[in-house]
Amino acid sequence: MAKQKKVGKVILKGVGLLVLAIVLVVAVYAAYVVISYKRLPDNLTLEVRPGAGDGVLTSGQEYGITTYNIGFGAYTPEFSFFMDGGTSSVAASRESVEETVAGAASYVKDTLQPDFLLWQEVDLDSTRSYHVNQYEMLQVLYEGYDMTFAVNYDSAFLFYPLTQPHGKSRAGLAVMSSYPIESALRRSFPISTSFSKFLDLDRCYSINRIPVDNGKYLCIINLHMSAYGNSDEIRQGQVSMLCEDMRREYEAGNYVICGGDFNHDLKALTDDGSERESWAYPFPREELPEGFAFCMDALSDEERDAMHDSARNADEAYNPETTYTVTLDGFIISDNVKCTWYENVDLQYLYSDHDPVYMRFILK
Repeated sequence: MAKQKKVGKVILKGVGLLVLAIVLVVAVYAAYVVISYKRLPDNLTLEVRPGAGDGVLTSGQEYGITTYNIGFGAYTPEFSFFMDGGTSSVAASRESVEETVAGAASYVKDTLQPDFLLWQEVDLDSTRSYHVNQYEMLQVLYEGYDMTFAVNYDSAFLFYPLTQPHGKSRAGLAVMSSYPIESALRRSFPISTSFSKFLDLDRCYSINRIPVDNGKYLCIINLHMSAYGNSDEIRQGQVSMLCEDMRREYEAGNYVICGGDFNHDLKALTDDGSERESWAYPFPREELPEGFAFCMDALSDEERDAMHDSARNADEAYNPETTYTVTLDGFIISDNVKCTWYENVDLQYLYSDHDPVYMRFILK
C-alpha cells in the first residue's frame, strides 16, 4: 500500500510539473506576442524604386491597370486555408510558391499588359511561403517599371496549427508603373485597439502620385482592407479614412484611382440583411465622396451579375460546383477618369484564391 501511495505521488508530481511546464510555455509565448507587437507609423514615406524613365502621362490617352491579390503564392486550386475552415497553414512547397507567383505575374505581363499594376499579399519573408521574397521575383519580371512597396503586416510567429505552424508573416502591397512615380505614402488603416489586435493583421494602403502633362497628378491608391475579425466600427473607420484621402486629392484637382482587395462584396449594392461572412459585406457606397464611384457600377445589373467573381472561399479545394465565390476586388475612380473597359478576368483561381481585375481608362 505504501509503495502504491509513493507511485501515486510520483505520478501526481509528474502531472503537476507537466501542467506547470505547459503554463510556462504559454505564458512565455503570450509575452513574446505582446512584446513583439508593433505597428508601422502612419504617413510613412515610401521609397520609389526607379525604372520607368522620364515618360509622362497624357490626358486623353488610354491606359490599362490591373489589381491582383496573389495570396502569398500558396493558393493553387487544391489549396484550402485553415483560417477559412480548410486544412493547410502553409504553401505546398517552395517550388509551388515560386511557380504560382511567376505564373500570376507572367500572365498579367504577357496577356493583360497593363501600364500600372497593384499587387496584394506579396510576401517578403514568411514561414507560410518558405521565405520566398516575392517582391524580388516581381522586380525581376517587371524590370523597367517604377515600383513602391508598403509593408502591410509583420506579425509574430503563430504557433498554430501545432502540427504545422503558420509561423511568422511579413507581407505587403506592391505598385508598379510604366511611368515615373514622383512620390508615395503609406497610410495605416485603423484596426482594433483591444486584445484582438494581437490576433488581427495590420492593414494599410499606399498613395502613389504620378505626374500628368497638364500639371495634375494621377493618384493611384493600392489597398487591402481588413478581413478576419473586423468589427463594424473598424470597417467604418477604414472606409471613412480612405474616403477622406480620395476626397482631398480630388479637390486638389487630381485624378484618383483606388484599387485592390476591399474585402467587401462589391457586387452587392446594398445590405439586404442576408447572412454573410465578415469579409463579404456590401461596401457602403453612400460613404463615397461626391464625384466617386465603383467602375463596375457603370455596368447594367445583368452585366454585373454575370461577371466572374474575383475571389473564392478557401474552406475547400476549388470546386466550381460547390465553392463559394464573391467579388472582393475592384476599382473606385473619380469622375475625371473615364473607364473604357472593365473585366474580372476568369482564370478559375489558377494562381491564387483571387483572380485579377483589369481596367482601361482615360484621364479627362
